[in-house]
Amino acid sequence: MARSDIIFLHAPSVYDFRKKPIFYGPVSDVIPSSPVFEMYPIGFMTISSHLEAAGFRTRIVNLAVQMLQDDRFDVEKRIRSLKADVFAIDLHWMPHVHGATEIAKLVKECHPDSKIEFGGLTASYFWEELIRRPEVDMVMMGDTTEEPTVRMMAALQEGKNLSEVPNLVWKDDQGKIRNNGITHSLESLDEIRFDYGMMIKNAIRHMDIKGALPWYGWDKLPLTSVFSVRGCSLNCAECGGSSYANGKVVCRKAPAYRSPEKLAEDMDTIQSYLDTPIFVVGDIRQHGGDYAERFLKEAKERKIKNHVVIELFNGAGDDHFSKLDKAFDGGWSIEFSPDSHDEEVRSALGKGYTNAAIEASVGSAFRNGCTRFDLFYMTGLPFQTRESALDSAKASKKLWNLVKKDDGLFIYNAPFAPFVDPGSRVFEEPDKWGYSFFARTLEEHKRLLENPSWKHVLSYETKWMDRNAIAETSYDAAVELASMEYECSRISAEVFEQRKERTETARSLMRRIDDIMTVQNKEDRESRLWEIKEEGVRLMNSTVCDKNSLDWKAGSIWRNSPRVLAGLIRRPSG
Repeated sequence: MARSDIIFLHAPSVYDFRKKPIFYGPVSDVIPSSPVFEMYPIGFMTISSHLEAAGFRTRIVNLAVQMLQDDRFDVEKRIRSLKADVFAIDLHWMPHVHGATEIAKLVKECHPDSKIEFGGLTASYFWEELIRRPEVDMVMMGDTTEEPTVRMMAALQEGKNLSEVPNLVWKDDQGKIRNNGITHSLESLDEIRFDYGMMIKNAIRHMDIKGALPWYGWDKLPLTSVFSVRGCSLNCAECGGSSYANGKVVCRKAPAYRSPEKLAEDMDTIQSYLDTPIFVVGDIRQHGGDYAERFLKEAKERKIKNHVVIELFNGAGDDHFSKLDKAFDGGWSIEFSPDSHDEEVRSALGKGYTNAAIEASVGSAFRNGCTRFDLFYMTGLPFQTRESALDSAKASKKLWNLVKKDDGLFIYNAPFAPFVDPGSRVFEEPDKWGYSFFARTLEEHKRLLENPSWKHVLSYETKWMDRNAIAETSYDAAVELASMEYECSRISAEVFEQRKERTETARSLMRRIDDIMTVQNKEDRESRLWEIKEEGVRLMNSTVCDKNSLDWKAGSIWRNSPRVLAGLIRRPSG
């Protein structure tokens, strides 16, 4: 197999999840990937693009996807077959801490002379713990690390000292830890390469399209993204991407935006390869009205025919939605996360808009041509009681009654997260927000992931709901939401009963695991957990929500093959 200069490896949340009796529960019901969290960060693509442009040979290997594709997939065999000077492992999201660190150990065993690098927001926060691990040679900190990584690779290839590489923590030849500090933080994203063509070419070069998929099933229902911003102007208390968290974790003083013209160009590039929905990350109004106006004007001129998914960070009205409708020839959808229907809870989080603003936004969007509107509520938030969480599910009825029955309004209600984001205000000041934590360090979070039930993986509980209440309320809210959907004639009685039965089965399984965990004999306990493994796997996706409703209609990448080939010819690398 051809040698690469650097290989980007994405690990599953837990290694090896196939050999452990784990009941994941509803922790990933509202994201594209499974509870294995097999979706790798967009940084894999952008960093690879910069490295390829600088003459380095790169490869992306999604081990988590391959483990999901085939129960017999031999991870160690695959790692041994890979050849690279550097293996880069992402630790962007905290739920990957177990898989990422275990894969790092395996890579070091198989390739003792290769360097192992970590990167991502979580890696940036926990760099001190990571660099002390014997298998870790380097940690790249920050959120715009494309050029620092190029400089790191150049220094390694030329045999130079790494002390001049910005953002890098590393071990010298004597094993002493060196920290170069975060000195590279772009103020504009215009120099970042968002090149899906590079990703496609790389997969073809290595004849490994399935092994490089962004997440399991992406080849059948692809979704692409463009980024308007890194960082954020908002300060939501629970968010690891908030203004506060960015300042603390990656030393970002202000958001870095991609110019409206570049953003539209990114979308045009994607549509030259794929007829797939394009998710615009970040509210395009965040940088002011002029930014949004310029972006929509440029998108219209470029005739973007792919379906476009737009984020809202607060309410919007006819003026904004009518402009979206005029700009995108292929239609558009909305993603909106109020998190709670309780205005006091939402205000405490840092989201100051009213329920009236949410209701007005939903109605206005569909009046102005919106194809679908996804709205998300969460359980386990600061100042949220059980009653408050259930009221969010009940409030969905009013929203559904505001629109026509065939309008694509989808409302989701799921647990807040398995872990609270490190660097967020809640993580840093738990007492202020009514939280207590079962894990603070990287290693403590890793140990939590070894629990057989999602309830005991939760790293937190609040003054208003303990772990058990958060779990039970999550299931209660799911049943309530399905009931509201049925009462609004948006699902049939049969579908309602199926959803309710699946939720109650999941709840029962969680309680059975609770009982099993009281068994003192370890062998007996493990044996009983394995007896319910298959049932847990069956419930792994769509535990409390119909996850299929998250899918946008799109042609598979195989159906897109003629367009892909034409795009590769029209847009050579460079």
